[in-house]
Parts: sequence; C-alpha cells; structure tokens
Amino acid sequence: MIRYIDMFADQFGVEAICRTLGATAGGFITSRGYRAAKTRQKSDRAVRDEFLIDEIKRLHVENFGVYGIRKMHALLRRQGWVIGRDQTARLIKLAGVSGVTRARRVFTTRKDSRLCQPADLVERDFTAVGPKRLWVADIAYVATWSGMTYVAFITDVYSRKIVGWNVAATLKADILPMQALDMAAWQSGGDLTGLTHHSDHGSNYLSMVYTERISELGITPSTGTVGDSYDNALAETINGLFKTELIRRRGPWKTVEQLEIAMNRPGSDGGSQPMEDESYGSTEEVWR
Repeated sequence: MIRYIDMFADQFGVEAICRTLGATAGGFITSRGYRAAKTRQKSDRAVRDEFLIDEIKRLHVENFGVYGIRKMHALLRRQGWVIGRDQTARLIKLAGVSGVTRARRVFTTRKDSRLCQPADLVERDFTAVGPKRLWVADIAYVATWSGMTYVAFITDVYSRKIVGWNVAATLKADILPMQALDMAAWQSGGDLTGLTHHSDHGSNYLSMVYTERISELGITPSTGTVGDSYDNALAETINGLFKTELIRRRGPWKTVEQLEIAMNRPGSDGGSQPMEDESYGSTEEVWR
C-alpha cells in the first residue's frame, strides 16, 4: 500500500488516494496511517531482513550462484546466524536469487503443428513378415570429451539387424540420419518399394531433404506420437543396448573418431559383443 501511494502521490495526492480506495477496498490505509508509516522507524525485523538479504546475495555470488534454500540455510547457520529454513526461503525470494536445478527438461523432439505429419502405420506392432518391410530409426546421444556426439541407427524389424548407422557431431538431417539411410539403402540392394520407415517427430526425420530422399527410394514414411517412447520401442531398445554394451563399458570417449572406430570394429580388443534383449530376441551380428 505504501509503495502504491508513493507512486501516485504527486499526481493525485495522498488524501484523495486513501479516500477513494478506502471507499472501495475495505481496510485500505488512511492518510494518517500512511504518514505514520513513512515517519516510523524500521522495526528490528526489517533491519535484520535487509542485512540478511545483502548477506545472502554476497554468499550466493561467492558460491558460484548455485545455492538454493537448503544449502543457503546450512551456510547461514555455519556463519553463526540463528535462522529457520522458512525464513531463509522468504529472504532468498526477496533477494531475487535461486539455486541451480540438478537437471533441466530437454526436448529432443519438437513437433511443428503447421506441418502435415505422416501417420502412425506401425501402431506399436514391431513385427514384419520379411526383410525390407519395416525399418525403425532413432538417434542416440553420447557425451565425449570433445562435446556431444550423435549416433543414428536404422534397424530392420524382421532380422533385428542394424542395416544403417552414422556417427556425427551434428544433428543436421543431411549429415547424420541421411548417411545412415543411404547406408541402409545401399546394403539392401536399392529397391525398397513396399518398405515402411518408422521414426519419431524429430525435425531431422521430418526435414525436407530427408523426406525427399525417402520418397526417392520408394519408402513409405511413418511416425509415432511426440513424447511417447513406446511408439518407437524397438529403436529405443537398440539405443539402450548400444549404450549398455559399448558406450558405458568402454568409455569415457574422447572424440567422435574414437567412437566411430569402436563401432567399426566390434569385438576387437575387448570390444562390444552382439546385443541381445529378451523382449526382441537376439541381434546377432548387429553391426554387419
């Protein structure tokens, strides 16, 4: 109330503001109360709050701006302040600082509602009557010392074999998934009429350059729903096995090239063995 009156006192006058708002808002401060509040000395609590707010700002900066309520409360107690957790939370809010969160939600798939999306032709039925009838595609993320690395896989549902893959330091459609698709097409002999390509709604799979290449090969596109891993469960399983049997066993990885060499030479010098999963059976010779 005091701040509100201060904002408009020069324009309307204190008495006029208090009289007008007092008639519409019950319990609004009177002009006499306003002047008493302006001349009254600050309470001990207000003085202590102001000092603690400055102290919290200083400690927050000194600790790299990462302390939240719990750690700031413990730090203030170690500094000798008798302060409760709720009071710390209130003062942190007044100080305008906050702690860092452990993890942030990452959106790896962003749907563009303006585009006409391919229908879901698979509907979670990951079976096929023969090879080159249904492929599933997805991208795995691998952390290396040189930065994030991405691995695109294309798996034949009938044989459970990875028929195409590519490693790159970028998610660009013409570099990462496109080369995996070209590898799969080359290994399959070229004629892919009647084959269905199933993926998520990632922008690299729905990009113009990728969809045009699918059309050139005579492939029918299919996509699941956004944020639903079950709609591409087989591809997600392949990604999980890849990380379990190669990435975590032989890491940490330094460069993109080191990871690509390891994938080109499975089984050598203690490398990855064929991946198996109870839900989908053996993926014997999955790399070949």
